[in-house]
Amino acid sequence: MAEMQFSAMVLMSLLAVTLIVLLPRRVMTESVLNRSRWLMVGGTTLVAVQFLLQYTFGFRQMGVTQAVMVNLLFFVPCSCLFSLAILNLQQKGRLQRRDVLVGFVGWALTVSSLSFAAYQSGAVLTDSPWMRWAEYAAALFYCLMQLYYTCRLIRSNRQLKNMLNDYYEHHTHYLLHWMNQSIVLMSLMAFGVPFLIFSSGLPLLVYALLIFFSMYYIVFSFICYCVGNDSYQVEMAQQNASDEGLSDTTTKNDSVISDSERQRVTQAVDQWLASDGHLHSNVTVAMAATAMHVPQRLLRAWYQAEGFESYSDWLQHLRVEYAKQLLAQHPDWSIDIIAEQSGFSSRNYFHRIFLKLTGLTPAQYVTHLNK
Repeated sequence: MAEMQFSAMVLMSLLAVTLIVLLPRRVMTESVLNRSRWLMVGGTTLVAVQFLLQYTFGFRQMGVTQAVMVNLLFFVPCSCLFSLAILNLQQKGRLQRRDVLVGFVGWALTVSSLSFAAYQSGAVLTDSPWMRWAEYAAALFYCLMQLYYTCRLIRSNRQLKNMLNDYYEHHTHYLLHWMNQSIVLMSLMAFGVPFLIFSSGLPLLVYALLIFFSMYYIVFSFICYCVGNDSYQVEMAQQNASDEGLSDTTTKNDSVISDSERQRVTQAVDQWLASDGHLHSNVTVAMAATAMHVPQRLLRAWYQAEGFESYSDWLQHLRVEYAKQLLAQHPDWSIDIIAEQSGFSSRNYFHRIFLKLTGLTPAQYVTHLNK
């Protein structure tokens, strides 16, 4: 256990240093990324300090209760900071006051319960019934705090996914994959505490490995998100939604469109399709609306009225319909050529979307046509 604590301390310290000095300059100058970076630094530093204290003073050797007390004092604010860092990205820096308050209250209740138990026991590091009940209470506060953050993160992630699908031509779930996994891992960490804090042997080792892996995955994934192009793609969709005054509610209720507006957009869409605008790669909804000379609001209302939930769903439908025409007219063409001519970025992506929308692979579709 001591070797594991030392390794975790070193790794978390290196991750904290990476967050502070080794990320691209854009992260340090862009306010949303920079705030999330410092929240991640705070959480990572707390974990490193916790492992340092455990390794230096050997609280686990003193007793289970002593080790649990130190864990709770550091893991509660750490989970709060990690949750706020991801929520800050999802909300484009618009954290609500209650989001911060919930974390502060959760940690304050944890400290208060443990301090009261230490006062009643007459010593801080003691294994007493008071301290054990206080640690169970602190574990409950931890779970309630993380339950709030989990609900907030899931809702914000759903809103962000809708925003991305309503901006890009293809589904961009992969941009949010690390956020989804981080939410699951933080929930497992918190909800496992009441059942595993006083365990020993193999259950404790497995739980410790879960904590170690979770912290590493969250921080490393955030670093990759900042270094790569993913954060820029998310920012573009968020900025477009902000410029258009859109929210999750408005994007779902924009399908109200008058008959005259619908006719206007239909004519614009027909002209855009005739010029093969839907077959060009990397066509965002902003680019499509500009090419059609219609506001994004009207274009969004139009395709929602046509029965499509998002821009990416509508464009995928158009491209698959065009691919079906090519397959019927040119059965000798390869799947790669069909995919490229239909506006798909790759053969695999074309195959997956075609199967999803038709229930058949392109090859099966050609066979069906020849029957």
